[in-house]
Amino acid sequence: MIIGVPKEIKNRENRVGMVPSGVRAFKSAGHEVLVQKGAGLGSGIPDAAFEAAGAKMVATDSDAWSAEMVIKVKEPLASEFRHMRRGQILYTYLHLAAEKKLTEELMEKGVTGIAYETIQEKDGSLPLLRPMSEVAGRMSAQVGAFYLQSSWSETKTGRGILLGGVPGVIPGRVVVIGGGVAGSNAARVAAGMGAIVTILDLDTHRLEYLEDVIDGRVITLMSNHDNIAESVSKADLVVGSVLVPGAKAPKLVTREMIRHMNPGSVVVDIAVDQGGCVETCKPTSHEEPVFIEENVVHYCVTNMPGAVARTSTFALTNMTLRYALMIAGQGPERAAAQNEPIRKGFNTYQGKLVYEGVASAHGLPYTPLAF
Repeated sequence: MIIGVPKEIKNRENRVGMVPSGVRAFKSAGHEVLVQKGAGLGSGIPDAAFEAAGAKMVATDSDAWSAEMVIKVKEPLASEFRHMRRGQILYTYLHLAAEKKLTEELMEKGVTGIAYETIQEKDGSLPLLRPMSEVAGRMSAQVGAFYLQSSWSETKTGRGILLGGVPGVIPGRVVVIGGGVAGSNAARVAAGMGAIVTILDLDTHRLEYLEDVIDGRVITLMSNHDNIAESVSKADLVVGSVLVPGAKAPKLVTREMIRHMNPGSVVVDIAVDQGGCVETCKPTSHEEPVFIEENVVHYCVTNMPGAVARTSTFALTNMTLRYALMIAGQGPERAAAQNEPIRKGFNTYQGKLVYEGVASAHGLPYTPLAF
């Protein structure tokens, strides 16, 4: 099979869908790999490294998209829709529950859309989402701490709080909504910085686990409207990290709750690429990462890990390669028939929407996957 790796074009998205070791693995399995020139530079991978691994370097995005299977990091943008065609396999983060236009384009073009974020193992884990959730979770505490400063902008300022505090001064208060991979990493880093951390989740067993692994340095609360409202009103930094695999995130933090926060407080919504779990959030970019709503600073960048591209690229491709080799080696249908996690990764197939959560999010017809 011919595999294409185009350069990412989303704002300041410097990750790349494959690294040289992945090229070697595909070449060893008898496949051809086309890598667009410059695709890896943002992650510190020169073209020569791909060439040495056996890739054919191509000049344009059209050349890379000419492949039978395209491996990316982020969902295609409107300018890339023209490259998609019937029967082509697209293997990337799709986040279709928040992207109706892209969903309709994939269906109209007959693309086999296999989403990283819905590949799910028998134990319920999301192996291709986990590494980026770890990165985004850890970043959320860092960026939240930065925007709490009162000196980051002449016109927009935070509360002027040092998250960890100093002796004699109370530390910052951090509230994490959702105790999954992203939320637990956010809580760990915030607690490590010395903040007062509260984490809310629906699963009492998860809360017990988090109390144990973060060594009692977090306050755990059952996630319900009253607990969220009270916690958010006292928070200096709120991190939204709620995930429903393949579906839109529920709006657990309302505008009214945000209104009760102190002016200059900060919200970081990690779930924004799935619609966000904070009502006042809207997608932002690394170019313009924040906005002020209800006197609260909102950071809602949809590709947070792109800011630490080298770490993120290697963490992601460590996990994506195994499934990619199965899909390319066996063909998508046979790979899905023999591997349930890959089957769950199918979002679109032969013009049909085959992932129920996406269909529900957009009110579109759902067709169970069948070969």
